[in-house]
Amino acid sequence: MKRKVVVTDKAPAAIGPYSQAIKVNGFVFTSGQVPIVPESGKVEATDIEGQTEQVMKNLEAVLKAAGSDLFSVVKATIFLKDLSHFAKVNEIYGARFKSEPPARSCVQVAKLPLDCLVEIEAVAVSE
Repeated sequence: MKRKVVVTDKAPAAIGPYSQAIKVNGFVFTSGQVPIVPESGKVEATDIEGQTEQVMKNLEAVLKAAGSDLFSVVKATIFLKDLSHFAKVNEIYGARFKSEPPARSCVQVAKLPLDCLVEIEAVAVSE
């Protein structure tokens, strides 16, 4: 079993003692991605649409750095500060998974890092 830490400057750096992703045995396990813009290191979007778009960009960047992509995602978990945002998040998320979407869970949580509105983590297959 070979374990590799995935790091990219195309997604936000870890803000704690964790890696952006871990690649092991043909799988990529991403950490939860929040809507931090990598270039500024800040959450710039204030609405759920903007934050979800940024989260998806960050997730794509981490997967790419691991030699994977969104099509290779087998399981995703979405954490929402407010479940009333489900439809808007689903629309943005679903636009990237038009066919054969991965298994998924979506839950409302009391609070997210940096008081974000959305966080998404994924498990994908990789080369």
